[in-house]
Amino acid sequence: MSLWTSLEPASATVDPGGSTRVRLRLRNTGDVVDEYRFEPVGPIAPWTTVEPPSLRLYPGTTGTVELTFAPPRTPDATAGPNPYAVRITPTEHPEATTVPEGNLTITPFTEVRAELVPPTVKGRFRGRPRLAVDNLGNTKLTASVSGSDNGDQLSYDLHPSNVQIEPGRAAFVKATLKPRKIIWFGAKEQRPYTLSVLRSGTNPLPVEGTYVQRGFLPRWLATFFGVFTALAVTFVMLWIAYKPNVGTGATEKTVEAGTTLAPSPSATASPALPPAPAMTSAPPAPDAGATAGAGGSGGGDGGGGAKATVTAKPKADTAATAVNRLATSDPSGRHVCYRAYVQDDGWQKPVCDGTVAGTVGQGKAIKELNVAVYGVQGSAGTAMVYDPQSTNGQGKWKPSWTAIVADGKDNYIGSTKADDPYMVTFVWNVGSGQACSTVKISDQNWDDQTCNNARPDLNTAGHFDNSRRLEAIKLTV
Repeated sequence: MSLWTSLEPASATVDPGGSTRVRLRLRNTGDVVDEYRFEPVGPIAPWTTVEPPSLRLYPGTTGTVELTFAPPRTPDATAGPNPYAVRITPTEHPEATTVPEGNLTITPFTEVRAELVPPTVKGRFRGRPRLAVDNLGNTKLTASVSGSDNGDQLSYDLHPSNVQIEPGRAAFVKATLKPRKIIWFGAKEQRPYTLSVLRSGTNPLPVEGTYVQRGFLPRWLATFFGVFTALAVTFVMLWIAYKPNVGTGATEKTVEAGTTLAPSPSATASPALPPAPAMTSAPPAPDAGATAGAGGSGGGDGGGGAKATVTAKPKADTAATAVNRLATSDPSGRHVCYRAYVQDDGWQKPVCDGTVAGTVGQGKAIKELNVAVYGVQGSAGTAMVYDPQSTNGQGKWKPSWTAIVADGKDNYIGSTKADDPYMVTFVWNVGSGQACSTVKISDQNWDDQTCNNARPDLNTAGHFDNSRRLEAIKLTV
């Protein structure tokens, strides 16, 4: 060994978004002049710089370089101790590489963002918004959710009411709002409300929304019923006052006729003939299609009418058709099929059970996903898309979460409209088992596979970075 090294200090602490420096001293203990190159290695290497990047030392002399650590204020900067190392490669003896190691402690920070999806819901008896809670800090988040409004006009059913969210992940809380009084007649009324995210030792994070309560029956219908009732009462009163008396006259005529015309004992009754059937309506006109068909088949009698030919348009090969084919051959299995709408390319063919959908290395983003499942009690999902007006470096959620789509049916997440933005990430779940995803983000390698349990757990596929595009996916259940 022709090199001596020392880290001063060996352990350091830094705040996310800040920086700290560590001095690396080294001495050339060999007998030749050598130049040393420095390269940070380890998990925090992207946030580490070495100045100068190389150093030339004479035998027996000592030099110093500075290591600067600047972790970003993002969930990627994991709180706690993080080992680091610097690879030192001598130019004259590259095989004698030295790797001094140290420890950098990143302090924890908490940052939470909450958003109602959608912010305004409508209904007569209930409203069902969802609260998206994003953990933008670098430690696990534990929080509870509560609801309130002015005048105690609504009741709140929140599921789950307590959440635990890993750094860089999101959780969705399903809320059911029920008005305490029903509007039977009249116009709709707006009822503002607030869902608060509560954490220990901090002020609540309020998220405001609006519940628009509709009347059970519109006002014009109440007016109509009132007018109709008044007219009905008037008609009955007039009928009672002016009803003609026809019973007595008819009785007298019947008795008189019976007394005058006595039956003859010798007469033979002639049988009565049945009346001729009356035509109550004109016969229906013959169907144009049937007439044309008859003329074509008649040949010489019909004058040679031509038969029209209609070509049926073939059905699109969607995720549902693919998963139903799998279900036919494996009715007891669990499957997910999916296809991607790729920017500038359109819809791809559906693939299933962990096969790649999308493109890799072409810089083309996914705009919409078509997902269908089998054997897992349906699926649901939503997407985060690119936001050109973002102020925090993140995308924005689509305004609505898809309804739970049953097994064997197509579920669409995102949009294929030309002016709509591309996907940054998406969230989905299934009714039983697990939902798993592996994603490829622009300018990055494939992420590790992530899995989550069935509803109400959610599987988040991707990151929240507004500058990244979702390029390819693999899904399994």
